[in-house]
Amino acid sequence: MSNKVTKAIFPVAGLGTRFLPATKSIPKEIMTLVDRPLIQYAIDEAREAGITDFIFVTARGKYALEDYFDSNPELEKLLLKKGKTALLDELKRTDMESGAIAYIRQREARGLGHAVWCARRLVAPNEAFAVLLPDDVISGRVGCLKQMVDAYQEVGGNMVATMEVPPAQISNYGVLDPSKTDGRLVTAKGMVEKPSTDAAPSNLAVIGRYILRPEVFAALKDQKTGAGGEVQLTDAICAQIGSGAPVTGYRFKGERFDCGSKAGYLQATVAFGLARAELHDEFRTFLDSIANMPRAAE
Repeated sequence: MSNKVTKAIFPVAGLGTRFLPATKSIPKEIMTLVDRPLIQYAIDEAREAGITDFIFVTARGKYALEDYFDSNPELEKLLLKKGKTALLDELKRTDMESGAIAYIRQREARGLGHAVWCARRLVAPNEAFAVLLPDDVISGRVGCLKQMVDAYQEVGGNMVATMEVPPAQISNYGVLDPSKTDGRLVTAKGMVEKPSTDAAPSNLAVIGRYILRPEVFAALKDQKTGAGGEVQLTDAICAQIGSGAPVTGYRFKGERFDCGSKAGYLQATVAFGLARAELHDEFRTFLDSIANMPRAAE
């Protein structure tokens, strides 16, 4: 099987209940960091890594997500007429050519493993594929998935992004049980989904970037439920260990923001705002003034 990765699955069927009431009418993936929606950061990262085919696993009420990647001729003509070429170039980054995106419905919320399984008919039997969770926004000089794809050419098998997390947070993640570490590569002898702090085999959490062999669909076929009563992708990946398809954790370079939580989303907004040259000085001054308010009051 070729180690070339050109296809990616984006599970975007979640209801985004943590962000209600905003997500009553707006898909969470369309919520913006500065002026770009979360999904745009994921798409840009995937494109950088060489992804050409995009599979969105959606649900009812996600029409705005589909419309976002369509062309808008009227707006483009208006920007061109007004000479706003920079905005026009930015707008065209959101366009996807016909046939580049496929939309699959997840008719019931049964977990990440089930969402990935819904896309099984669009992945060839000998085709490795990526999975990106838009909630996990990762900033870095080189995108996380590009780093993984480069490493994957050497090791193959299944690969997951991983990072160290504090013990108090470990129960929120799938966790690697490592057997060997070689630089940024961690060979896993097992994986555990959402373990308690005492039962966790390490503090290496699995983050929302994966490169998987198609055999994972066979492990998901019986729809066996795991932690939280959901079909867990972690369990299906773990089942590959020992079957000739090693599982490797990749310790990526970059900063990850959990934009599935309100605190993480706010942290990402501040970080990405400060990273924009045209916003930095004014935003920095504002943040400094807020930081000094309690001392001034005292």
